[in-house]
Amino acid sequence: MQLDHLRESGYHLARMKYRVAFAPEALDDYHDLSARTRAEVRDAINRHLLHQPTRLSRSSIKRLRGTRKPQYRLRVGDVRVFYDVREDEVEVLAIVEKSRAAEWLEKTGGFDEESSAR
Repeated sequence: MQLDHLRESGYHLARMKYRVAFAPEALDDYHDLSARTRAEVRDAINRHLLHQPTRLSRSSIKRLRGTRKPQYRLRVGDVRVFYDVREDEVEVLAIVEKSRAAEWLEKTGGFDEESSAR
């Protein structure tokens, strides 16, 4: 079977698998979750971040504006997963309860000077 036409179509790029790496703080956050929530977060990371971490959706993935870091937020129930994407790697920076997400972003997020002047 010849797959040359798939290479030219770009289809194989959409199925590219990303490597997911956890920052030490995110790994601590992950282990602090209940077993049920850990399973939900793990499933969401596998479903969304392994293949299309930059594909925005109304209910799950949001590109953050005004911050240098993190670039994206994945919503999993009452938990927010903050992450960056570089080439073929997704770096999970933090896993935070929704109630603490704004505080974490303000304390940790690298805000762009242009947006912080507003």
